[in-house]
Amino acid sequence: MRRRVLIAECKQEVSTFNPNLSRIGDFGVRRGNQILDYHRTIRNEIGGALSALESDPTIELVPTYSAFFITSGGTLAQSDWEILSKDFLDGICQGLASGPIDGIYFCMHGAMCSEHEWDPEGYLLEQTRKIVGERMPLVVSLDLHGIATRKMFQHADAIVAYHTYPHVDFYETGARAARLLIDVIDRKVLPVTARVFIPALVRGDELITETGLFGQCIEMAKQIEKESSGLSAGVFIGNPFTDVPELGSYSFVTTNDDPAFASERAMAIGMRFWEHHERMQVPLISLLEMQQRMSQIGKDQQRGLVGTVALVDAADATSSGASGDSNAILKALLECGYTGRTLIPIVDRAAVESALAAGIGKEITVALGGTLDPTRFEPIELRCRVRHLSDGAFRSESFGESWDSGPTAVLESLSMTLVVGSRGVNLYDRSYFYANGQNPKQFDAVVVKSPHCQHPMYAAWCSEMLLVDAPGSSSANVRGLGHRRCQRPIFPMEPIKDYRPTVEIFRR
Repeated sequence: MRRRVLIAECKQEVSTFNPNLSRIGDFGVRRGNQILDYHRTIRNEIGGALSALESDPTIELVPTYSAFFITSGGTLAQSDWEILSKDFLDGICQGLASGPIDGIYFCMHGAMCSEHEWDPEGYLLEQTRKIVGERMPLVVSLDLHGIATRKMFQHADAIVAYHTYPHVDFYETGARAARLLIDVIDRKVLPVTARVFIPALVRGDELITETGLFGQCIEMAKQIEKESSGLSAGVFIGNPFTDVPELGSYSFVTTNDDPAFASERAMAIGMRFWEHHERMQVPLISLLEMQQRMSQIGKDQQRGLVGTVALVDAADATSSGASGDSNAILKALLECGYTGRTLIPIVDRAAVESALAAGIGKEITVALGGTLDPTRFEPIELRCRVRHLSDGAFRSESFGESWDSGPTAVLESLSMTLVVGSRGVNLYDRSYFYANGQNPKQFDAVVVKSPHCQHPMYAAWCSEMLLVDAPGSSSANVRGLGHRRCQRPIFPMEPIKDYRPTVEIFRR
């Protein structure tokens, strides 16, 4: 018996504190068989789903529409959201027009936000139900940084979330989602889901699933999935920078027609999470403290006592929605007289254009930084030599995705090597540096604009990781960001002494 499975993707993570609107040009868009051709080569969610679906000769794939963010950014402009959502839903209609559909797999993130639609994923699921009907099997994979909204659970038969942070199980998550979808199509299971809200916005090392306390919750979820009635389980810790009404953390458990077990286990995971929530914060050091530390580290490096130091600027993490144009650490290093060779990524289209006009080997004067978020960052005038130019297209070190920073220049100023892109690009591995001829291991200091890279990327070989409390729209110091939409009270903005979790049940 042939079964036709429709595949679609709409995926973006935003910081609503980034003053720049995202646009449709910030997405890589593919249609039809382009989706299959690309994702068969990538170890991401759709790649994993394809591995499971294509292993069954009775399944026919119906790829429709894929919009995947080239990088995270600010709130999606409403006009561009309307284009994306229309194209996505038109793809669903076209898939249905090609013949009967037996099931649907959606790949999403969970932390999108447009100017007027604060739950884009929920909206797409709701509208899809109007097109395909209430009985169509539909399974969604989500990032555990997604905001697990009520609409998402209402309109999906089941949701499958990552089990790792830093994320290394994209592929496995897609495969889990596809296998669950097949079981729903074949009526082997009847999913029922329990969701528990946890009023906490969390960051920090305790969220690293291999070593942190959050890993206890994930282990509980993985054990539930091994139970005879367990189908899917996990914890959404949300994206603290996507300020929307349902922002928060959520535990969830999906079982095979066993709401009592789902409720009990979702509650247990939620309580375990709450037991440790106060420790899930980042011990940051100020820019002044960083300057003091780097002054001493510079002396130790000259004596050969210290290797490469990573300066973690997660407040300007483009993979979390920040603008990427922060020069705060650069400015602080110049002010304190640090002379070690330092590698710094930054977004500044005007500086790149000046470098392109001058050419490799030429000297230029640029006003670097603060071009996108001028309320937080003031440009720094630097005399630089142009060392390298590229078109900015490259493959990621981690999973082989196609990434694009736009025209990119490597500039040298004193001991600083600046990799300057025309637009933000994900920095959770080192591929942006490698693609532009720079090896972080050959520097005394490297600015890492990511909250938690995979361990081998930096922590495994750096002498020290300094977590800096710099300004930015993805700052782990969430108290100062200015949340206005999320439900309150919520930790850490307010203390919560009497947490009484409640369970919501979703079934189709």
